[in-house]
Amino acid sequence: MLDIVQLAVLNDNYIYLIHDPVSTQTAVIDPAITEPVLTTLEEKGWSLNYILNTHHHWDHIGANLELKKITQCKIVAANTDCSRIPGIDLLLSHGDKIKLGNEVATVLETPGHTLGHIIYHFANSHALFCGDTLFSMGCGRLFEGTAEQMWQSLQLIKQLPKQTHIYCAHEYTQTNGEFALTLEPNNPQLQQRIQQVKVLRSKQQSTIPSPLLQELQTNPFLRENSLEIQQSINMTNKTEIEIFSKIRQLKDAF
Repeated sequence: MLDIVQLAVLNDNYIYLIHDPVSTQTAVIDPAITEPVLTTLEEKGWSLNYILNTHHHWDHIGANLELKKITQCKIVAANTDCSRIPGIDLLLSHGDKIKLGNEVATVLETPGHTLGHIIYHFANSHALFCGDTLFSMGCGRLFEGTAEQMWQSLQLIKQLPKQTHIYCAHEYTQTNGEFALTLEPNNPQLQQRIQQVKVLRSKQQSTIPSPLLQELQTNPFLRENSLEIQQSINMTNKTEIEIFSKIRQLKDAF
C-alpha cells in the first residue's frame, strides 16, 4: 500500500507525494511549487524518483523542471501533452501501466478539462489521482474538451471499484456541495455530506480524499440519472449527455 502525503499549496491546490515503503520509491503528482515538496521529502527521508503529471496547466507542472534539476527524477505525462509539458521522460497513453516500486498504476485518458488529461489508478492502494477531471462533488471545467468527452471520461471513473479513494487536485468541495444541493435538495446522503464538509472546512481541514461510492451518491456530475436532478433542470426525457451538459452550464454560472 502506498504512503500518501497531501500538501495544500497556493490558494486551493493539492500536491500528492506517494511512497512505496517496500521499494522506497517516491513520486510527486502535479507539483505546482517546489519548496513544500522538497521540505517534505527531507522530513520523510525520501528520494524523488518520478513526477506524475495529469495535465499541462501551470498549477500542476510549475515545479517540474526545478524538481527534476534538483532530484534527477523523471517526468511522466501524457503522450498527447508532449508539446505542452516540458522535460517529459516517459510518455503514456490510455491503458499503459506505470510502476512505482511494487505499486502499479493504470493510466486512463480523460479528455474534457483539457484534451490531454490523464489520471492514475493505483488499484492495490485503492487510490485514484484524477487531477482536474473529477472533484469532490464536482468535475473540471471544459476548457478544451466537449461535454461528451468529459461525460465519457467520467464513465470510466464510475466503473472503478467503489472503495476507490478520489484524490483530486483542488479543495472545491464546499462550493460544489452548495451547487449540488440546488439540484437535489432532497438527497439525504448529500445533506449529510454537506454538514460534514462544513465542519471540516470550519477547521481548515481537507475534505479530500472521498470514496467513489460517496461521489456516486452525492456528485451531480455522476448522477445524470437522478429523477430529482432531471426535474430540477427541466431535462426529463433527455439524453444523459444533454443532462450532463446542462449541469455543467449551470455550474459554470453558479
